[in-house]
Amino acid sequence: MEHKAGFVNILGNPNVGKSTIMNALVGQNLSIITSRAQTTRHRIMGIVNGENFQIIYSDTPGIIKPNYKLHESMMKLVNSALEDADVLLYVTSVDDDVDRQHDYIQRISRLEIPVILLINKIDLASTQEEVEALINRWKERLPGAVTIPLSAKENFNTGTVFNKVLDLLPEFPPYYSKDALTDKPERFFASEIIREKVMLNYRKEIPYSVEIEIEEFKDSTDILRIRAVIHVMRETQKGIVIGKKGTALKKTGTQARIDLERFFEKKVFLEMFVKVNKDWRTKEYQLRRFGYR
Repeated sequence: MEHKAGFVNILGNPNVGKSTIMNALVGQNLSIITSRAQTTRHRIMGIVNGENFQIIYSDTPGIIKPNYKLHESMMKLVNSALEDADVLLYVTSVDDDVDRQHDYIQRISRLEIPVILLINKIDLASTQEEVEALINRWKERLPGAVTIPLSAKENFNTGTVFNKVLDLLPEFPPYYSKDALTDKPERFFASEIIREKVMLNYRKEIPYSVEIEIEEFKDSTDILRIRAVIHVMRETQKGIVIGKKGTALKKTGTQARIDLERFFEKKVFLEMFVKVNKDWRTKEYQLRRFGYR
């Protein structure tokens, strides 16, 4: 029996639901999902294995115009995803701008690999005619793409996406072990779970000024011990993250611990500290330290 394997990279503007689609296709919450733009900072792989196939999905940051070095690193990940895909999933949504990112659309239209255009959030559309009109507009922009409307949140048509991806994959042996779920280490997901809670609990610039560092990750039979540092850029942000008498940090920690225990399927002891690190978004050595290079 032939075996198929390949890299299926997911691109699109911020807030169109790329991470929701990735998690739905993989069947595991590997990517942070919030209503905030620029939530995904890394390129996160999720691996789906079958007897005769291996699909390596790759979630990427939303396409943006870089304002500082962290953004530049994020866009390098997007560009690399254009170059090494066997199948490209370009995600848009009913509330996205068809004319946005014209240059990227032009680049995608010139690719010599299969492209699947996913129109997400169709549950938000007023009428079926609105969805059909959007499909026709996108067919003009990307005439060579396979177009699939879906709602990842409602799990509508995700099975259609999976079947089409499998159909388009090249014949190839598996790239990873058949029991692999992702290419990222456990520490990475611990930091992402904590960062997700920061994204949800704080407003304005705080979520975009924060980076999580896992200083200690000790896994024993009955408990996982994690010590995490929340890096912020200013003293005022440190005060906000900690909150009056530590209440804000305690709330974030409690929420993170619950999700960490669910993810790692064991009891977690979580310690969190807050440090000021004003240069982390703009200095090369800091970005390398946090895995952005």
